[in-house]
Amino acid sequence: MILVDLNQVLIAGMMTQINKSKSNAIEEGLIKHMALNILRNHVKTFKKSYGDVILCCDNRKYWRKDIFPYYKAGRKKNREKSNLDWHLIFDILGRFKTDLKENFPYKVIDVEGAEADDIIGTLAPRHVAHEDVLILSSDGDFLQLQRYNNDKYQIKQYNPTTKKFIVSDDPIKDLKEKIIRGDAGDGIPNVLSASDSFVNGIKQKSITEPKLQVMMNEDWTNWDNEYAKTNFDRNRQLIDLTFIPTELKQEIINTFEEFKPSPKNKLLEYFISNKLMNLMEVIEDF
Repeated sequence: MILVDLNQVLIAGMMTQINKSKSNAIEEGLIKHMALNILRNHVKTFKKSYGDVILCCDNRKYWRKDIFPYYKAGRKKNREKSNLDWHLIFDILGRFKTDLKENFPYKVIDVEGAEADDIIGTLAPRHVAHEDVLILSSDGDFLQLQRYNNDKYQIKQYNPTTKKFIVSDDPIKDLKEKIIRGDAGDGIPNVLSASDSFVNGIKQKSITEPKLQVMMNEDWTNWDNEYAKTNFDRNRQLIDLTFIPTELKQEIINTFEEFKPSPKNKLLEYFISNKLMNLMEVIEDF
């Protein structure tokens, strides 16, 4: 099974190509063509070894915002500073997601309230019991899932940006460190810092290496710092994928089991109607 962190993989790949072209012009046909080539290259590289491709989508609503209102809030602020029209990019990707659901031979999992993290965090542990699982993403949050590896089957992660596999020697230890340090990409501060650090540009309190080692070696429930304990509990709910709500997990499983991918002939019709003639020549790569 191949679990694709769809938005992350497509946006990272498109940004690489846009930066190379040195142009901020956004055109729907060009974005779709980029996205399809990115997807095609990954499918061609890994499908033979890992099997079915599952496209895991970020829904517009995140349950984590109910726990932490500042979750990912800084991303919008950063995009507003960008020269790119991100509203247009996301509108195009939204329509492209519909195209994938209706025309491509893959399961496209999109569940209200769920991020790709939740979908991957639900399906990977469930399926590694009977098959190898490959996660396509540069997101370090998925390293924790390697805790479910067994003697026969493995969860592996490939970073499409660096073109390297990512391995954790101690997934549980790495997870605890990430909870302590927070996640700047998702707007989650470290356990010593203010909740609105990233949103309001407040400098985080430093966690020195000696201080980190003390925190790593102690059970967090025994820490003397009550503020740090409160923030650790919040961060673990946001970062540790075992905290995905039970009802949401079941909805993800139901969607996965019920989704029927489109037959391959729909793909040919899609390429013709969208005038993607060069992709017709490599249709078998999909």
